[in-house]
Amino acid sequence: MHIRPILSALSRHRASTLLIALEIALACAVLCNACFLIIQRLDNMRIDSGVDEASLAVVRLDGYSDQPANDLNARMLAGLRAIPGVESVAVINAVPFGQQAGAAGIFLDAENEHFGGVVDFYVGSPGSLETLGLRVVAGRAPQAADYQPVSNFVPEDAQVLVTRALAEQLWPGADPLGREFWLSGDRHFRVMGVLDHLAIARPGGRGAHSAEWSVFVPAQPGPQLLGNYVLRAAPGDLPRVMRAARETVARVAPTVVLDEEQTATLGELRERYFRSDRAMAGLLVGTIVALLLVTALGIVGLTSFWVSQRRRQIGVRRALGATRGDILRYFQTENFLIVSAGIVMGMLLAYGLNQGLMQQYELARLPAFYLPVGAIVLWLLGQVAVLAPARRATRVSPAEATRSI
Repeated sequence: MHIRPILSALSRHRASTLLIALEIALACAVLCNACFLIIQRLDNMRIDSGVDEASLAVVRLDGYSDQPANDLNARMLAGLRAIPGVESVAVINAVPFGQQAGAAGIFLDAENEHFGGVVDFYVGSPGSLETLGLRVVAGRAPQAADYQPVSNFVPEDAQVLVTRALAEQLWPGADPLGREFWLSGDRHFRVMGVLDHLAIARPGGRGAHSAEWSVFVPAQPGPQLLGNYVLRAAPGDLPRVMRAARETVARVAPTVVLDEEQTATLGELRERYFRSDRAMAGLLVGTIVALLLVTALGIVGLTSFWVSQRRRQIGVRRALGATRGDILRYFQTENFLIVSAGIVMGMLLAYGLNQGLMQQYELARLPAFYLPVGAIVLWLLGQVAVLAPARRATRVSPAEATRSI
């Protein structure tokens, strides 16, 4: 198949050829970036929270500012522990996929000159580490003496645990045990252990790279650590336990307000948190399907129009000995050239669109392998779309083409 006659024919239809090429370019740019966004959303939804989600639930209170903190904590802990099926209960400021309570920037020096990043501080009472099911992979778990009173949302000087991801961010390639970091001011922390995983309360909110930048701080319950209780039970018992927990709150603390939205199992909190991600992924899939369908219809319409215009030319070629296969390959090659031109423009547009998304929404850079994948999809789409009108062109006989003049 000679390319020059095809290019010559396309040059006589510059406007329509350019429109289809631009449509393909737009489809390529949207396809690559939308697929990248969908994969990112799905990856976010599969994040390992680090806690035993199937066995955990949260009871969160509000409207307790006039309550004596130690008395409220004692009543709530005693009441929740008395529920049949509850294995353990602890006070903690936040849980993964729940309400954020402890995000702050940290520094690697006492002078606050070397910024380490924004991390989530999980402040938990004795037993909270075991209740959550967190796994310590280096160093040690907190002991009784490590649980200090809270001052301004965290203890002023504490032994803490950090996640493996945060340790690698702060001290790449080095042993994090014994390392120190600071909050603004004089609040000082020393690493006593490393957790395998512990997602921040709102993973993905500050970028996928920081989804596990978490610090676990052992602390004593009190005025700045109350009102949020995590309880552990067998997965099959959790629905019954949660019904009983609501009744317990009404009985042991009748003057407080139960936060119904945040009082839920961890599974429900996860499902709720990623609901918008699922909706966005579905919307992007719908957009891709609609755009590819419109592109395919555009190719079908243009090729059908060209076939009707070229009936005499096709008939002459058939009279000169061209086979049906030759006619079919002509239109397939013509479509391949148009789609290829559109793909080249689309790749440039895809990277331009990605740069805009990176600046506006802090998205990651589009990996290069999405471009050839998008090109293959559009090449296949073009060949499938052109097949029906091209097959109609092969059925044009020399005599029929002559009668149509």
